[in-house]
Amino acid sequence: MSQVFLALAAFLLLHSVPAIPTIRGKLTAALGLRFYLLVYSATSVALLIWVLQAAGSTEYIEIWQPDRWSALANLVLSPVGLFLVTAGLISPNPASVSFRSGAAPGAVTAITRHPVLWGFVLWSFGHVLANGDTRSLLVFGGLGLFSTVCIFVAEKRARRRMGAAWPSIAELTSMFPLIALASGRSKLRLDAHLVAALAGTLLLTLWLLMGGHAALFGADPILALDI
Repeated sequence: MSQVFLALAAFLLLHSVPAIPTIRGKLTAALGLRFYLLVYSATSVALLIWVLQAAGSTEYIEIWQPDRWSALANLVLSPVGLFLVTAGLISPNPASVSFRSGAAPGAVTAITRHPVLWGFVLWSFGHVLANGDTRSLLVFGGLGLFSTVCIFVAEKRARRRMGAAWPSIAELTSMFPLIALASGRSKLRLDAHLVAALAGTLLLTLWLLMGGHAALFGADPILALDI
C-alpha cells in the first residue's frame, strides 16, 4: 500500500504545478511552452499508469459487492470522462485547464467551462462504483476529490485573472455540466477539436475494451458485466 501512497502523491504533486504560476512560468521559460506541455503530458500519463498498477498489486479488501449495474455505469461514465478530458485539453479555454491558448472558447465549453476536471471526476467516480474496494476508494476517490477541489480553485482563479472579460465567458458557459445548455444560455455546436476528441475517445475506448485495459491493468471491463 505504501507504493500506492507514493505514486498517488507524485501524481497529485505533478498536477499541482500548473496552479503555481511562478513554477509553471519558470518551466515554460526554460523549456518552451510546447516542450513543457509534451513533457508534462507524458509524465502525467506515466504517473497515472504507475498509480493504477500500484493499486492493482495491493491487497483487495472489499467494501461493497460490485454488480453488473456498477460495471455498466463505469462503461458509460469513463468514456464520457475521457471525452471531456480530451476535448478540454485540445480546445481553447481561457477559463480553465487547456493545452491551447486563445480567447475564443472551444465548443466543449458549452457543456462546462471545466471539461478536463469534470472528466476526471466522472472517470474516477465510475471506477469507484465498479470496484468497491479500499484501494479503489483511495486511488480513484482521491483523484476525484482532488479534481473536484480543483474545479472551485480554477473558477476562483479564472474570475480574478480575466477581470472584466469574465462575464462574457461566464454567460455562455457554466461551472456545472449542462447548466448553460439547459437554461438556453448556450447551444451545443461542433468544432474540429470536439470532433477530434469524439474520434479519439471512440478509438481508445474500443482498444481498451478489446484487451488494452486488461493488458495495462489486469482487469477486463467487459468480463465485469458477467458478475
